[in-house]
Parts: sequence; C-alpha cells; structure tokens
Amino acid sequence: MGLSGGIGSGKSTVAKRLADLGAVVIDSDVLAREVVAPGSDGLAAVVERFGSDVLDADGALDRPAMARRVFGDDEARAALNAIVHPRVGARTAELMEQAAEDAIVVHDVPLLVELGYAPSYHLVVIVDAPVEDRVRRLVDRGLEESDARARIRAQATEDQRREAADVWLDNSGAVDDVHAAVDALWADRLVPFEANVRLRTRPPERSPVLVEPDPEWPRTARRLLARVERAAGDAVVRADHVGSTSVPDLPAKDVVDLQLTVRSMAAADGLAEPLARAGFPVVPEIRGDNPHPVAPAPGQWAKRVHVSADPGRYANLHVRVAGGPGWRYALLFRDWLRADDDAREEYLRIKREAAQRHASNPDAYTEAKEPWFADALPRAEEWASRTGWEPPAV
Repeated sequence: MGLSGGIGSGKSTVAKRLADLGAVVIDSDVLAREVVAPGSDGLAAVVERFGSDVLDADGALDRPAMARRVFGDDEARAALNAIVHPRVGARTAELMEQAAEDAIVVHDVPLLVELGYAPSYHLVVIVDAPVEDRVRRLVDRGLEESDARARIRAQATEDQRREAADVWLDNSGAVDDVHAAVDALWADRLVPFEANVRLRTRPPERSPVLVEPDPEWPRTARRLLARVERAAGDAVVRADHVGSTSVPDLPAKDVVDLQLTVRSMAAADGLAEPLARAGFPVVPEIRGDNPHPVAPAPGQWAKRVHVSADPGRYANLHVRVAGGPGWRYALLFRDWLRADDDAREEYLRIKREAAQRHASNPDAYTEAKEPWFADALPRAEEWASRTGWEPPAV
C-alpha cells in the first residue's frame, strides 16, 4: 500500500495507526535521513556535489540549509534526488524483502504523487485536510506562514492526488475520527485484500444491482489500467476502459470493466502470474466470449478474464488478442453507446429488466443480456460504417 498526503495533512497519524494495527510501515523520510547519515556514502556524495557548507557543526547534514539550497532550484533538487532516491529505493527493497509473506506493507512516501509511484502499489491511500488546517499545523510546528503556504503550493494539487487515490482519508476532524476510518480500512479492505493477493483468490461476486453513474469511474479505470500496464510490461499492446462504466450517463453495476490488448493467447496466458501479483487473479473457468454468427468459430472468441482482488473495488479485466471479434466489439459497443442516445436507453432498459429478474444471480444476469447484443450488433456495425468508425490501430 502506498500512503501519501500533502505536508501538514496528518499522514504520520495514519501511518502510526496502521503500524499499531500490525502493518509494516516503511517511512521514506526516515530512510532519506538514514542514507545521508554521518559516515554514509550518501552524505559523501552530497558534500561532493554541494560542498561542505551543507553540513552542521557536528558534520551531519544541515537539513534546513539543504532545503534552502534546493528550494526553487530545479537543477539542484534533481541533483539531490539523484543521490538520495536510488539509495532510498535500495533500502526500501531490502525492508520489503524482509517482511513476512502475509505482511501488509505500507510505503509512506510524501512525494508519491509527484514522483509517479502510484501504479507500483496494490492500493494508494491519500490523507487530506483543508489547506488552512494544514497551514495552522505547520505554523504550530515552527514554520513561518509564508513558508508553509509556499511548501503546500510546491506539492501536488488536490486534483492530482485524487487521480492517484484509491482511498481518500479526510483528516480534518478529531484524531478519533481518522483512527476509526483507518481501523475500518484495515479490517474491511486491507486484510482481505492481502489474503486475496497472496492466495490468488477473489472477493465474492457482486449482485447485479444497477447504480447511478459515478463520475469517479473513469478516474478509477485510469488508476487500474496504469497498474495493469505496469504489470504486463512489454506484453501489453494497449489498455482500455470498456463496458457500461465507460459510457457517460449510463447506470451500471459498480464494477469497472477493462480490456487489455495482447498479440496472442500465449501472451495472455503468460500474464497470469504477473497480473495475479498485481492484484488481478485469473478466473480459470472463463476461456472466451459467447460466439456470434459473424465469427462462428469459438476459438476466435478466446480471452482470459482476471478480476480485482480488492474487496473495495470490483473490476474485471478482459485480456483479448488485438483484432479479434471480441476485442473489436468491446470497443465498438462502447463507442456506439456513447454516441447513440436511443441505443443507450434501449440497453439500459434491457439491463434493468435483467437485474430485476436475476437480482441474486450475476451469471444469469449476464446471459440475459446476450440476445440483445446479438440483435444490436448489426445496428452497431451500421453506425460504424456510417460514421467511419474503426478500432484503434495496433
């Protein structure tokens, strides 16, 4: 789990609570001090680059002096980061390797968002508080108000943090309130998530209940796609948000559907373990889509399906071969429904009827929609021909 938040947000309060609950907390700030401690090769490299005037009277790094040296100087800050970050990364890897197999490891990183680390974690938790609360906390620690505001402005914006956040913890209230939120996160999400990742299991299927469109669905999809692409590496051709949650203004099950494009089914099978490690175990019993007459051979519809191991975020990952009919139709139906109001309303009616009839049976709900897809396919193709729609080049 990645843990971050703006300066003064109270991230350390959350980190301490997680440690009390049993998490292995790796604090990057602590490590950043450790790797430039007196006698370390890191401190020697800092002195070589910046000179001895960044040392205090005891020969230790004068952190306020160093901060003044690099604040507002991109080149100097980049030089310092080039010394510190690789050493912190190596030490982090050592500590993670030492953690127990069933540990929940919390990587506490103040600049997680700024450094683009979010796709590296199974889950990212952002701690937040209003700017004025953060300024007050920093002033209480001894910073000048102007300095506090400058440091806040220099960090990621709230929108950038929300883009990275799987969990947003509001730390504007009493300590007991944020402790209760952390306790619930630990029991309801982190503990079962860890077990699912380690055991290659998945949460129980969600009942087919339709909810109103959630503006967070596209942002959630982008986060999950970034993780999937990182896990898949060179095997991935492209990755897309598909399915009902990718269509604006369409009520849907609160399940995000993603499509990962690969070159072959051999490549898809080769991703089973990397995706499972990233929190997407394979569903072995699903081997393909339902064939349609346009391509009657079942082998043409082969795919692999992975699902999110996170009990707090249901998601399906369909791994399909570039150019196959199932791959093409996932993109075609998404774009057609986005463009055609009548088709979207018709599909919503079918979804609602199927959800009402099969409220406790997700598989039956899915099967009940298949006749509509078969009937709608020629209309989708006609729309594609009329508008010049083509699937993306791969």
